[in-house]
Amino acid sequence: MVNSITGSLLERYQRLTEISQELASTLELEILLDRIVHAAADLSDAEAASILLYDENHQQLQFEAATNLEEPMMRGLVVPVNNSLAGWIVMNRQPVIIDDATQDSRHFGHISKVTKISTKSLLGVPLITKDKVVGVLEAINKRSGAFDKNDENIMTALGAQVAVAIENARLFQQSDLISELVHELRTPLASLSTAAHLLLRPEVSEDQRVKMVQIIHDETFRLSEMTTAFLDLARLESGRARFQPEIFPVNDVLEDCAVMMRSRANEKGISLNLEIQEKMPLISADRNKIKQVILNLLSNAIKYNRPTGVITLETHATRKEVIISVRDTGLGILPDVKEHLFEKFYRAPGSENQVQGTGLGLAICKRIIDAHQGKIEVNSVAGSGSTFTVYLPLKPRRS
Repeated sequence: MVNSITGSLLERYQRLTEISQELASTLELEILLDRIVHAAADLSDAEAASILLYDENHQQLQFEAATNLEEPMMRGLVVPVNNSLAGWIVMNRQPVIIDDATQDSRHFGHISKVTKISTKSLLGVPLITKDKVVGVLEAINKRSGAFDKNDENIMTALGAQVAVAIENARLFQQSDLISELVHELRTPLASLSTAAHLLLRPEVSEDQRVKMVQIIHDETFRLSEMTTAFLDLARLESGRARFQPEIFPVNDVLEDCAVMMRSRANEKGISLNLEIQEKMPLISADRNKIKQVILNLLSNAIKYNRPTGVITLETHATRKEVIISVRDTGLGILPDVKEHLFEKFYRAPGSENQVQGTGLGLAICKRIIDAHQGKIEVNSVAGSGSTFTVYLPLKPRRS
């Protein structure tokens, strides 16, 4: 974020004041965490810095950000409270300075393997606000000399500001999401209320009663889908979603998805074709999350296709990435609609009464692919179908 501070202690505290103002004005949690770790490394003159957030409900720490972490997918790795320096800091609510972490029995070495940074010296402080432990902020490997009391005092002062900033960002995020959810709940709840009211009327015919029961069934299912999707999105946006990367052939996932969705496509007279390049390179990703994205895209292709239409699930690879496409023969997407497709709760005008949905599926897909450092895009011509394409970067195989 800024150059390393080599000036006097007074200059470092002046810089701390500037950083505190920057943090107070940041309400996007991911951006905030990135600024925090860079500020910590900057103020302590450390090689790297990281932040771990404490989940009080599950009694565990989750690794969320680091200055040297290039893969957002690694966010959410669990660090044991009972067998780590960070856990000790949380439980004792005290800062700690370690000159050689490798000689400390509390050191949890797995994170060093993930970040590719060998931890030697370490300074960690608890993040506490309103007597609640939010997490731990760590500076790793002092560039010159050893961490001292001045470093600890500055990091503690930064930690106090950080804890408040994180809680404010979370509250803002939750209130924003909740307000959107409440707004979206009004429509199905209104339908349920109307249907229930009509069922109580003695003059309603049997045919009308059957229709009202079907409405109640459909809207209840829609509410269930919406709340599940909302929780998925909330975890992704708050950084609490856990990714479990593994190395696997992407073709296996695509074949599984095709098998799972083919019967649903056949029910609507839609053909689902699989065109995959043989000998595809292995990818490093969260298999279940990638499957979730492909299933969502296939589900949309079925919903918005023409009767007796065609869906093509295709993949190929370049030297840098794996490319997965879902192509349909539906009505296509207008340009002014296309630019909003990945927004939360967005549904194309006119589709609300034709196809059931939550308006969250594509927003979730985008956040999953973003976490894999990939991208997702859509190409469409009105009247000629649409193609959703996912680009997943290839990671070098680790020796």
